[in-house]
Amino acid sequence: MSAGTPADFQIMGILNVTPDSFSDGGRFTDVPRAVAHGLAMEREGASIIDVGGESTRPGAEPVSEQDELARVVPVIEGLRAAGLEARISIDTSKAAVAAAALEAGAELVNDVSALRADAGMAELVAARGVTCVLMHMRGEPRTMQRDPRYEDVVGEVRSFLQERLGAALDAGVAEDRIWLDPGIGFGKTAEHNLALLRELPRLTDLGRPIVIGTSRKSFLGRLTGRDFTGLAAATVATSVLAYERGARVFRVHDVAPTRDALIVSAATVGRA
Repeated sequence: MSAGTPADFQIMGILNVTPDSFSDGGRFTDVPRAVAHGLAMEREGASIIDVGGESTRPGAEPVSEQDELARVVPVIEGLRAAGLEARISIDTSKAAVAAAALEAGAELVNDVSALRADAGMAELVAARGVTCVLMHMRGEPRTMQRDPRYEDVVGEVRSFLQERLGAALDAGVAEDRIWLDPGIGFGKTAEHNLALLRELPRLTDLGRPIVIGTSRKSFLGRLTGRDFTGLAAATVATSVLAYERGARVFRVHDVAPTRDALIVSAATVGRA
């Protein structure tokens, strides 16, 4: 069972089964180790375990469908066989990978392309009736951090998410199955990321749950002068600020401190 996380927010524990993710690449490519880590995050308070087999760090190279399937399916099957009660999310933009992950026991699809990369993804999500996360990203991982520019980053991200919400609805995805993610760190400078966090109410008024993923992101390192190994506190700070501005799902590596901080924040603002 997950430790007593209030229903007001959800923590999505990051389980990267990749050799090249920016902060934990190579740590969980072994299936038993990945399963053990997923179970540990559930014990710490994660109600969702987000399994990803393709790195989306800046400059990352694409991964073949076959390689991605080989990475994620055994881990999802292993988590279910080990008795994981948390929901499992598949972090992919490939419909075939998502379909196999759902068959193996996943229940959510976290698509950084917002259903744009694979024409079959929207149909799959609609047909299976699963929750999907639609994220904003400028460009693609290989190119997204090459001098990203916006006239009004919050307005432009809001317009994109509103358009993708409409596209998902048109494809038959139920509105209550759609979550939105502004894509912190995906084609954005530190100033863009801070503006999005500061003005989150402009996104929450779209009426769908907002997912925030600041965990160990490089802009926090630039602000604090620390590398990714020392960014748990900075991640917690941004998560609390985002919660108080209306975000409700938090994708993090460090589950326990995030859970504790959000419980205190929820109690403080009277939502627990």
